[in-house]
This record gives sequence, structure tokens and C-alpha cells, in this order.
Amino acid sequence: MFEQLTQLVQQFGDDAVVKNSAIPNEHNEGVINEAGNSIFSGLQKIASEDGGKQLTTLFQGKSIDSSNPVVQQLTQQLSGSLGEKFGLSNDTSSSVAGSMIPKILNSLVNKAKDPNDNSFQVSDIINAVTGNSSQASGIMDTISKYGMQFGLDQNADGKVDTADVLEVAKSNGGIGGFIGKLFNRK
Repeated sequence: MFEQLTQLVQQFGDDAVVKNSAIPNEHNEGVINEAGNSIFSGLQKIASEDGGKQLTTLFQGKSIDSSNPVVQQLTQQLSGSLGEKFGLSNDTSSSVAGSMIPKILNSLVNKAKDPNDNSFQVSDIINAVTGNSSQASGIMDTISKYGMQFGLDQNADGKVDTADVLEVAKSNGGIGGFIGKLFNRK
């Protein structure tokens, strides 16, 4: 998962970092690497602090912008880190973080929601940021709880589980159909 996140950071770092005259060229690679590390560690911190509620909300959202609490927290963390490690001004650090974070998270979430894109899976992302701990199962439980609210309990047994996945898979085009339904994609 970290490799895929790094690819997204590099993709969106071109405009925000490489083409940014306020960032000395010798810092471009370091700034981009710091962005990836900061996002990953920030997601880990968010997952550990609130039991994954914000991450669950993030993956269920339609669009991620600067008003999203996860974006705000990650932007603040990256901005501070860039100023501290590379001596960038507050304006430059905030601009870079504010430009990159929403784009990266939007791309990450959209790829995880896309049943035709196997490069990211929600469970893989959650396992990566929680370190495969019991916390991952708690986050998946939260997703299951919200899945109940979205009508994903196909067999009316009071929980969203493998049996429901199989039922949706039969009628909606496989596991991708289930994930698509979970994230309101048909």
C-alpha cells in the first residue's frame, strides 16, 4: 500500500513541488518523500486516535476537500513538517500541503471504491495504516455497521458479513459489486 501511496504522491507532487519556484530544486525529492511519509503516518495516527471513525467516513465520502477533518489534520501535519525539515515558509508549506493532500486522498479513496481497479482495496489500506492489528477488525466492524445503514445486510441476519458479500456477488457482478454498493457506486 505504501508503494501505491508513494506513486500518488509523486503524481501530484509535480505541480505542487517540482514546478513550484518557492521550493529549491535540491529539496524536491525530499519534500515529495516527506509528503508520502507524513500522509501514511498521519493516517496511522488518525486510525489509532479515534478507532477508525474518521477513516470510515473518509472512505464513504463522495468528494474530499479542504473542509474534511482528515484533510485538515494531514495538511497541518505536513505543513509543519515541511517548514521544520526544509525551512520552507509557512505560506509555501501550507500551499504545498493544501494542494497535494486532497488530491492524493481523493485518488486513493476513488481507487479503493472502484470495483475495476484492484490496485487499492479498502481492507488493504486499513490493514496498512493499523499495522494489521485488532484495530483493523474494529474499523472493518465500523464499516459493517454503516453497511447495515446502507442496506447491505442481504440475508437480514443483522450483520454485514461474508454471506452478504456472496449474495451481492451473485446478483451484482461479484465482489466489486458489493464494494461498489458499500460506497454507493453502482
